[in-house]
Formats: sequence, C-alpha cells, structure tokens
Amino acid sequence: MNSPQQRRKSRRRALEFMFSIEFTNYDWEEAMPPFWETFDTKPAVREYAQKLIKGVQFNLDDLDKHIDGALTNWTPDRVGKIERNILRVAIYEIAYTDDVPIKVAMNEAIEIAKAYGTDDSAGFVNGVLDRLKSTVFANINK
Repeated sequence: MNSPQQRRKSRRRALEFMFSIEFTNYDWEEAMPPFWETFDTKPAVREYAQKLIKGVQFNLDDLDKHIDGALTNWTPDRVGKIERNILRVAIYEIAYTDDVPIKVAMNEAIEIAKAYGTDDSAGFVNGVLDRLKSTVFANINK
C-alpha cells in the first residue's frame, strides 16, 4: 500500500497527464509511456497514478455526468480543465475504489485544487464534491 504522500504524488501526476491530453487530443494509452519518460517517478507512485488515469479514462462519461449533474448556476463548458480533471480523479476514487475514504478523496481534491487551480478552484471543487456526497454518494459507506 502506498503512503499518503505517495498517493498525493500519484494524484498530481494523474492530473498533470490528463490535463496535458486535454490539449493535445493524443490517444491516452499511446501518450502514457512518453509522459512517464519525463519523470523520475517511484514505481509505487507511477502504479497508482496509472490506476487513476485508466480508471478515469474508462469511466469518463459517467464521471462527467456526475460533475455536470452537480453544477448549480454553471454550464458544463464553464468548468476549467484543471478543475474537471481534479473532480474526475476524486469521483473515481469515491465511486470506483474501496480503499479511499470519501473524506480523504475530497480533502485531496481540495488541496490539489489549491496547488494547481485559481483562487476559486478549491471552493468550486469542494462545492461540487459536497453536493455529490449528499446526493449521489450518500449511500456509499467508506
């Protein structure tokens, strides 16, 4: 099992990768090997990041439906690429993994939004995840 620090690094690497393919439109599976060549990443960090990337990519439509359904006073096209990808990772961890508590996924997403987003990103990410927690994920016991 990865340490909390390794998982945070994994989440950040996953975000960086997914953000980069938003702009290039490269096939994500083909883009992954060159991406990893640019980083000296510990195997455990890379392994969990790849799990997140694959999980998000395989469930992209479902994750985006959750995000779009939780928006209030926003249209989906207004959500920034950083924020959308942070939300995708957090929602994937909440909905599709058994070993990440909801609170941890939410807190990690907020911290990453503070580091990578704008001044308003953390509040936005928190608001979307909080709405999902009380509706869609209300029955998930982690």
